[in-house]
Amino acid sequence: MASEPEALSPDEAVAAIDGEDIQMVKALNAAYEKLTGQISRVIVGQRKVIEEVLVAVFCRGHGLLVGVPGLAKTLLVSTIARVLHLSFKRIQFTPDLMPSDITGTDVLEEDRTTGRRVFRFVRGPLFANMILADEINRTPPKTQAALLEAMQERMVTVGEQDYKLPDPFFVLATQNPIEQEGTYPLPEAQLDRFMFMIYVDYPSADEELDIMKMVAGTYEAELDRILTGEDILRLQRIVRRVPAAEHVFQYARDLARASRPKTPEAPEFINELVQWGAGPRASIYLMLAAKARAILYGRYHATTEDVREMALPVLRHRVITTFNAEAAGVTADQVVERLLAEVSPKVEEAVV
Repeated sequence: MASEPEALSPDEAVAAIDGEDIQMVKALNAAYEKLTGQISRVIVGQRKVIEEVLVAVFCRGHGLLVGVPGLAKTLLVSTIARVLHLSFKRIQFTPDLMPSDITGTDVLEEDRTTGRRVFRFVRGPLFANMILADEINRTPPKTQAALLEAMQERMVTVGEQDYKLPDPFFVLATQNPIEQEGTYPLPEAQLDRFMFMIYVDYPSADEELDIMKMVAGTYEAELDRILTGEDILRLQRIVRRVPAAEHVFQYARDLARASRPKTPEAPEFINELVQWGAGPRASIYLMLAAKARAILYGRYHATTEDVREMALPVLRHRVITTFNAEAAGVTADQVVERLLAEVSPKVEEAVV
């Protein structure tokens, strides 16, 4: 029988990436501390949310932020765009918003020199590095589909002409979980396009006190720019080159496969509580997120702990619970947490 794979040693991890990348990983680790320090000048707490947004950015993914009104979701996204030196546009989604309102449209103009009438494309707000799609479930499916197409293809099509969106390009959409009247919930297939579903929770008592003093006073934060668009593009390439041992890939695969009911890998509680499980895109995102988290923390290889830490935002919107589970008050997060307790890595990793 073949022996179990072993975790990468620190020397093997360093040898797997070149010297220039190693310097970039070190620089990113230092920049991550600076980024969180700068963001904390405006946003109190929410460290986990900030980490998950940055991981999505460095993985070239998109995020869906879910939280009640007043939790500074818009301020968080605009602040991150400022410290990353990226262009930022906020789109307020409403029931009357049309696809051309976000993608842009052709406008008929008259050329004053020749007298001829020509069409000129006027770019919509999608042409920015970071897009905040505020209350994405407030707009009809046609406009939602236009946004999701741009997220996937990173271009928009108007008439017969394709227009490339700027690079880097990220969409961070928000959704209000408490108001469902007059909304258009995203179908599961479209939710799957988002790398992460990020829960934004209430602040602690001390954090809320700090927020009150900050907002009700005369404090104005001055932010430094930490990274540029070119830095982010380079880091996105490095993320994919971060090494991981075979059993880390197997662990991400096993988590995704165990979430699928009526399969040999599924625990019994999955068959009872889950209607549909995560697809292959989930295991891919688990590995990408684990690699990005590793370099954020200054490590040169991804571990199963990185996979575990990224499991909730990757899986919670891909695990669809049954009616009986909903009636019993069982949430997707609880299912994923039980899954993490049930599925173990093939080997134990040494502490690096």
